[in-house]
Amino acid sequence: MSEPTTPKIVPRHALAGGLLLAGLILQIAQFTQLFPLAHVVGYSLWLATALLWVDIPRRTRHQAGVLAALGLGLLILARTWHGARIDWTGILDGNTYVVAMLVGVSFIGLIGNLRGRSHPPGKALTGTRGMLGTWLGVHLLGSILNLSTVFMVGDRLERRGPLSTPQLLGLNRGLSSAALWSPFFASMGVVMTLAPAMHYATILAFGLPLALVSGMLTVGELSRRFVLADTAGFSLSPRSLLMPVSMATLVMLFHYLVTPTLSIVSIITFLLPGVALLSNLPHGPRWTLHRVHQHTLNRLPAMRGEVSLFLCAGLLTQGLSTFITAATGSSWTLFAHFGPLEAVASFLAIVISAVAGLHPIIGVSVLASMLDLDAGRQTLFAFVALASWAVGTSVGPLSGINLSLQGRYGVSGTTMMRHNLNYAAIMTLLVVGAIVMMEASL
Repeated sequence: MSEPTTPKIVPRHALAGGLLLAGLILQIAQFTQLFPLAHVVGYSLWLATALLWVDIPRRTRHQAGVLAALGLGLLILARTWHGARIDWTGILDGNTYVVAMLVGVSFIGLIGNLRGRSHPPGKALTGTRGMLGTWLGVHLLGSILNLSTVFMVGDRLERRGPLSTPQLLGLNRGLSSAALWSPFFASMGVVMTLAPAMHYATILAFGLPLALVSGMLTVGELSRRFVLADTAGFSLSPRSLLMPVSMATLVMLFHYLVTPTLSIVSIITFLLPGVALLSNLPHGPRWTLHRVHQHTLNRLPAMRGEVSLFLCAGLLTQGLSTFITAATGSSWTLFAHFGPLEAVASFLAIVISAVAGLHPIIGVSVLASMLDLDAGRQTLFAFVALASWAVGTSVGPLSGINLSLQGRYGVSGTTMMRHNLNYAAIMTLLVVGAIVMMEASL
């Protein structure tokens, strides 16, 4: 069978896609400790972002630009006002590991769909069972495959017609709630870095039940608000579970046996694209290279909004933390003690900022830069960060999931926010209860 023809590609997009791929490869090379150039990953990713800057949606571009400008401005103020020593060559390194992981995760789209044929998992159902299947399918698959699952499931449902509001809400909440516990999410990657002494077992013990309650809340609420009799849903099949379960098993195998010195984020960064390449090799090296080439030219440049937000938020975090340290002599923190009241206040502030249009990574990063947590407080902070990410991305009009739904299926972020306000309010009460319970158990 002949290979599909390559569509016309804008040279600037092609170069940007190549730079994003180079950033991923360079990040993986650093895991071997044989790569001596410390900042090349950041340079590659930022140059790709610069090339794609004009193509980023205007609101996202303005938000990312403000974040970068604030971060750079704070670094300059820290240097000029307080004489802080700043490694200017490394100011672009913030969150590059997360962006590299996201680029690596995107290659999961090369598993399956070989030779141009689409074989989405599962069968469509309707009604309440279908809505439950949609939430559960996106949640389980998305806990490993991240945002790509929304497109896998959403495109399957769209075959029956344009996606309805309850279908879009099921996709939104199914994915965002996985941030409460999944070790494969970008949120967990950020939190693992900000709170390296956190106890993941505790996070799982509180986050997973809260995520399941989110699913029951979603199905119950949407069943009351909408007539679902003719609303197509998604049903999991054993075959659809094979790949994510296998990936999770591989990640755990590498984490505990093969590469125990690497974090889960680092393992995902090289393992998922590696598996994707191996799954294509039986069809020939030429076909495999063609698929990687197409992915680099099309899928990677399409990640420009998410990549720009993560990179610019990383620059803001670096600027803010440097300025605060220089201004206070490392003696000032937002809270003298990070207890349940402080945790609840932080959670509410991040969610409110998400409703106002800021990505939760910004609130989480800013909060971390203003805290000095001992090991015993890092688990509580980690839960606050993950919970605010889960609730904030569901309701925030400029979150990655809502921007993706807007770009793919035409629903506005404002519409998603309006329909998710009650959900976010109930989840907030549940999170507050979980914070109180967690504090009692620590």
